[in-house]
Amino acid sequence: MPPRRPAAQCVRYMAAFWFIILLVSFFSGFAAATTGETTSTSNPKPTYITSLPGLDGALPSLLETGYVRPSMPMTMDDCRYVTVDEENGAELFYYFVESEGDPGRDPVLLWLTGGHRCSVLSGLVFEIGPVELVRQPYDGISLPRLRWNPNSWTKVASILFVDSPVGAGFSFSRDPNGYDVGDVSASLQLIEFLYKWFSAHEDYLANPFYLGGGSYAAKLVPFITQKISEGIEAGVRPIINLKGYTVGNPLTGDTIDFDSRVPYCHGVGVISDQLYKLFDEISAPHILHNKCIAVSPGPSDVSRRKILNEEVDLLQNPPPRPPIECIEYPHYLLYFWVNNNATRETLGIKKGTVNEWVRCHQGDLPYDEDIVNGIEYHRKVASLNYRTLVYSGDHDAVLPFLSTQAWVRSLSDHIVDDWRAWHLDGQSAGFTMTYGNNVTFATVKGGGHTAPEYQPERCFAMFSRWISNRPL
Repeated sequence: MPPRRPAAQCVRYMAAFWFIILLVSFFSGFAAATTGETTSTSNPKPTYITSLPGLDGALPSLLETGYVRPSMPMTMDDCRYVTVDEENGAELFYYFVESEGDPGRDPVLLWLTGGHRCSVLSGLVFEIGPVELVRQPYDGISLPRLRWNPNSWTKVASILFVDSPVGAGFSFSRDPNGYDVGDVSASLQLIEFLYKWFSAHEDYLANPFYLGGGSYAAKLVPFITQKISEGIEAGVRPIINLKGYTVGNPLTGDTIDFDSRVPYCHGVGVISDQLYKLFDEISAPHILHNKCIAVSPGPSDVSRRKILNEEVDLLQNPPPRPPIECIEYPHYLLYFWVNNNATRETLGIKKGTVNEWVRCHQGDLPYDEDIVNGIEYHRKVASLNYRTLVYSGDHDAVLPFLSTQAWVRSLSDHIVDDWRAWHLDGQSAGFTMTYGNNVTFATVKGGGHTAPEYQPERCFAMFSRWISNRPL
């Protein structure tokens, strides 16, 4: 293992990172001014989509997909930079869903999905996007059907869904070394992604910008927010109109994440005073749901290197089929919908890159969990007075709300709106508390580990009020 760099040297490397960002933004602007182009010539043109295979009718708003190529020295491991090759390196795939309201003024939200290199389609299709899968028995032949999601967060915001890190979803690297990333390097690639994306979408620069993510991705969100804030202070262009972030059922990396598992499960009657073996008899993501099989296995050793350049005639890694009543059943359907040729062509997927889409990669690609504790970044962002919404499904036993509530409370001792119920249709939808540093904590009644998947109506009400600067 290489020796750790001293703190002062880390600071110098971060200063170098922002200096390179400044140079790139300057020369990108110079090139655009001399050629009349507003988009980066190093990235492929986006695909504009008005309807999707399996969906009756048009989408409620424009869907744009595309790739952005991180081309700078981006990966940092103990403050050592490794070049990501521009010609043969990584490309991050994104889905941009325009707001159904007023896209010229509504906020723009970057959304990241948690899990083990899970595709952001999980967030788009199962949680907060404009479409969802119809729960019908799959016959192995026809294309699974889609329908509109009446509780899509795109009703009040434009959402930029990004497959990150490299290797998740349709993001890929032509050089195998491009898959060797971690928390910090993936975050820095996302920062460069944002600067490139906004340079090509200048109409959205004035819109309020927020970041969001759930579960493991929530560990990266405050780090990225802090770094973007530092870029704003450094004068990096384009200037992003950063307003804050939201995280759901968030992992921090601190031991506090799991400290309340036993007290929580005991408190809701899942385990007795004598029994401390938690997860044998329950569905940890939602304690009231049936315990079902996982639907996100990673590629096998035989097929995982077929991510690039080899044509695969038959799908190699179909997930196990859960009972149709399980919440995981749409996860099973998504695999067949995405890997359909008509779907891939519509989405604009490059041939010879990711020949078989899987929802999550379970440890088959390298990843360094080098953000040890995300709470320090939450605290730093809170001190800058950016708006923050932390929410938890109150039936999640993976990351119980009691643990999240504890570390949120540690961010400030100044309460401006004390613990109270928040309501939907005259009924309690959860509980909330707001602190003087613009931090709001909320529980979602009946929500599981991915709260919008279990309680879409309540989560939409919560998000739409918060993003509109209204009290819950």
